[in-house]
Amino acid sequence: MPPTLASLVRHPGLKLSVLAGEDRLETPVRWAHVSELADPVPYMEGGELLLITAMQIEAEDPEAMSRYVRRLVDAGVVGLGFALGVKYAEVPAALAAAAKEEGLPLIGVPRPTPFIAISKAVSAAIAADQYRAVTAGFEAQRELTRAAIGAEGPAALLARLASHVDGWAALYDVSGSVVAAAPDWAARRAARLTADVERLRSRPGPASIVVGGGGGGGGETGATGAEPAEDTAAADRVELQSLGTGRRTTRGVLAVGTGAPLGTAERYAVHSAVALLTLTTERSRALREAEQRLGAAVLRMLLAGEPDHARAVAGRLYGGLLDAPFRMLVAELPSGGAAQQPKAATPGADEAPPEPFAEATSTAAGTAMGTTPGEAEAADPLATLTDTMEAAAARIGESVLVVPDGERLIVLAPDGGAAVAACAEHARAVESRRGTKARPRDRTAATAPHGDELVIGLSAPAGPIAAAAAYRQAEQALSVARRRGRMLVEHEQVAAGSVLPLLADDAVRAFADGMLRALHEHDATGRGDLVASLRAWLSRHGQWDAAAADLGVHRHTLRYRMRRVEEILGRSLDDPDVRMELWLALKATAAGSSA
Repeated sequence: MPPTLASLVRHPGLKLSVLAGEDRLETPVRWAHVSELADPVPYMEGGELLLITAMQIEAEDPEAMSRYVRRLVDAGVVGLGFALGVKYAEVPAALAAAAKEEGLPLIGVPRPTPFIAISKAVSAAIAADQYRAVTAGFEAQRELTRAAIGAEGPAALLARLASHVDGWAALYDVSGSVVAAAPDWAARRAARLTADVERLRSRPGPASIVVGGGGGGGGETGATGAEPAEDTAAADRVELQSLGTGRRTTRGVLAVGTGAPLGTAERYAVHSAVALLTLTTERSRALREAEQRLGAAVLRMLLAGEPDHARAVAGRLYGGLLDAPFRMLVAELPSGGAAQQPKAATPGADEAPPEPFAEATSTAAGTAMGTTPGEAEAADPLATLTDTMEAAAARIGESVLVVPDGERLIVLAPDGGAAVAACAEHARAVESRRGTKARPRDRTAATAPHGDELVIGLSAPAGPIAAAAAYRQAEQALSVARRRGRMLVEHEQVAAGSVLPLLADDAVRAFADGMLRALHEHDATGRGDLVASLRAWLSRHGQWDAAAADLGVHRHTLRYRMRRVEEILGRSLDDPDVRMELWLALKATAAGSSA
């Protein structure tokens, strides 16, 4: 505790007496200052004990003393020390009355006590208080460090921190979810601060914000562990601190709730907790890159058909992931309009998949700090997806293998696990923010994502032996997602709906235009409507009467037109492959004209 007027009065070497304001002696004293100015207020900061001999003031003028004392009180002066036996043997009645009227403590300083002795006493008490705060801070740091490296990890650290600040503490992961809190009831209080946590993430790191203003029962709740009333909890002072080592990397947020602003010792404890939590939640770059290289090696072996070698290399880090069905996920961030172009064909059943992991990079190293969820997804969608899946997996101790590959991301995650569910939820949230919710599958034209929008393909459940097939499935689902304008498509959805949206491609349209060009040129001369006749005949499965009725012509006229189609194209309509190609060409051109 800093020195107070009461502690100075009790000081045996000062022999001070209280002449007014006895009920305000517990006020802290920031400094003791001597001034004989008639108006010392411009030189005050607040919290001072002002020492005077009354040489330059009209101490016996009631009106002057009323103005003098009132200005001192307004400036935040906490006490007035009056030297007895210097100019006045006793405190003038006008000054004493003004002090009592304004509630300003008036302290009598006997002649043997020099002002410098009071200044030294205040200085020594402030230094002692600071030393106690530093000592308590170092002790808190030791306790928090022991807790952080213990078996309980962050949970034990938060419990120690809550005890040191006499309040509560909570930890949020990168997705903004509460992962630990102390005492237990604080998890519900912390859950109500999600919007403030997101607001903190909109600032460059390291950053902190304060929510609420104190006056609640934070001290009592920290001591007893009982949940405060709703109105009390809402009135506590909550400080949110970002965790991370740089502007772009935030691995979480620490919340500390108290009933009053933090003191020096409590501030030391909070800063120590921030540093320790950053160390425990922010893995070193070298370790992360090593894990990525190991994951890339495991994935390469799986795709090469060497599951036993992959399992041996995976060890304890990824070995558990290979003991149960997993999903293969391929995410891609197109660049330069690549989203509108089909990727190279995936390998055949007897071909080895390409090696997309020749050199694992750190594209998805972390979520951008200083952005809202929508802005973070736009700034680095691969990093946001990585953090979302890893955070969900970490909450339940689930293994997940993530291999960045330039503008792509390959992930192995347990089937039915938290990471896959988080990916699906993330995709729904992003599509909702974009205003591009899942489109009907029977649309004949699909709008591909923009060049800066993430697309994801998810395989069916597979085991280590079928990893190559799972990779091909994820690639196929990725291609379908791109063509359908969806962020996420699972392999089970590839065969669902209509094939027609898959024709919304420039290469397919070029083929269709080339195949039907001669017929369109014939129709342009006004010598018959061969394209419409061909479409009607194919839609009626070659039934002459039905197709002729649709066109409003005689069936012999339709037969003549179909012979002209064969002559112009040089293809036989008896060939089912020809009919199939013509029908798809007609549908592709129709999709192109309606897009």
